[in-house]
Amino acid sequence: MKRRSFIQHSGVLAAGMLLNKSALLAQPADLPTVRTAAALRNFSSAAVENAITKFNASVKSKELSWLFNNCFPNTLDTTVFHTIKDGKPDTYVITGDIDAMWLRDSSAQVWPYLQFLNDDAPLQQVVAGIINRQASCVLKDPYANAFYPDDTKVGEWKNDLTQMKPGLHERKWEIDSLCYPIRLAYHYWKVTGDQKPFDNHWLQAIKLMLKTFKQQQRKENDGPYSFQRKTAWATDGVPMNGFGYPVKPVGLICSSFRPSDDATVFSFLIPSNFFAVVSLKQAAEMVTKISKDNKTAAELLALAAEVQKALQEHAVVTHKRFGKIYAFEVNGMGSYNLMDDANVPSLLSMPYLGAVKNTDPIYVNTRRFVLSGDNPFYFKGKVAEGIGGPHIGKDMIWPMSIIMMGLTSNNDWEIKHCIATLQKSHGGTGFMHESFHKDDAAKFTRKWFAWANTLYGELLWKTFNERPYLLS
Repeated sequence: MKRRSFIQHSGVLAAGMLLNKSALLAQPADLPTVRTAAALRNFSSAAVENAITKFNASVKSKELSWLFNNCFPNTLDTTVFHTIKDGKPDTYVITGDIDAMWLRDSSAQVWPYLQFLNDDAPLQQVVAGIINRQASCVLKDPYANAFYPDDTKVGEWKNDLTQMKPGLHERKWEIDSLCYPIRLAYHYWKVTGDQKPFDNHWLQAIKLMLKTFKQQQRKENDGPYSFQRKTAWATDGVPMNGFGYPVKPVGLICSSFRPSDDATVFSFLIPSNFFAVVSLKQAAEMVTKISKDNKTAAELLALAAEVQKALQEHAVVTHKRFGKIYAFEVNGMGSYNLMDDANVPSLLSMPYLGAVKNTDPIYVNTRRFVLSGDNPFYFKGKVAEGIGGPHIGKDMIWPMSIIMMGLTSNNDWEIKHCIATLQKSHGGTGFMHESFHKDDAAKFTRKWFAWANTLYGELLWKTFNERPYLLS
């Protein structure tokens, strides 16, 4: 992909390298100021800045304070573009070095800020604007995963063999692309009580999500979606004329792509189906209490129950070493793929998404599997060990997997180990990345990846509030 920022913000990264004496308190001379200078930040939240000040004042490690100061606000500093459109808040969020808004990434990037919304009205408006824009994106095309701010823009993937249209950056069908906006909307509502974003426009988006999920159960036919791309990169295209390998309609939902934007092997992607169950129930609650649409709510709950039952019947396999575990992908015919991918939703991340408890015996076994050499994408080297995936390739560990290991753990040693590993994996940049080489953290991909940065900040802030002694 072409990775460029907006022209008017092309100097942000370079400016962020300039010295800014007010950015850090008592920072050692060997830790350069790399956070974007205050005057060049896209948005500043008083509540988030207060959290940074509190963290810096209490945590003795200057490097951890430096990393938190850089990473936690990175989404707000560099990726949000907030306006008022037709009298409603509207927020466009890029991933970092790619000028496009992913439904998944944009939801995940602001997730850690929800806890501050009641103390920061402007920040609440930013998140409300994301909810509004995401509804518009879904109504434009529920099968697309990434969008441009300009509905007339034609992007680099215009020649993909699918129903491409102007305004779409990419049209890869991923279940989680529809789950993440529901997760953000639901928890925004629970935190703030604000119902203004959830108007008829939003309700129509929910109904289209429901229709799309049902289409991708493929009970009668393969549905309207297919995707092919002229490329030498195998995971960028979908086999069998763009529909994927055959599946048996058992109630699960097909996902042509994983959250890594890599094609699935078997279309029933288990972590994403678990995520869908949670999201469908959340949407049903909102539609009942806010929209007063009991008919749609009943359909949402019925689909959630159907997918949940199918997961019980088809998601669990027996591993000769770890016992009963969740498969990564299945086809409903008895075939399954045993692995895990770093991107979220993953098998590792399911408790983080509220899909299973981290004490669930099958999840515990699955966790042991995915964090072992039996997972083909678990890499161990001189610098670190962790999960990667085919998106970047062999020996490349994703910080996101280590962060998720920490966020889903109840074990002090494990959490501290994750924080320490991440502390030495930033490659001297002061930021997290998409991936780094297991033997050399200076070999990394994506210098500017806001989701990983903010997610790392979430781990540090959660640890600071729940287990501060681990940061001493």
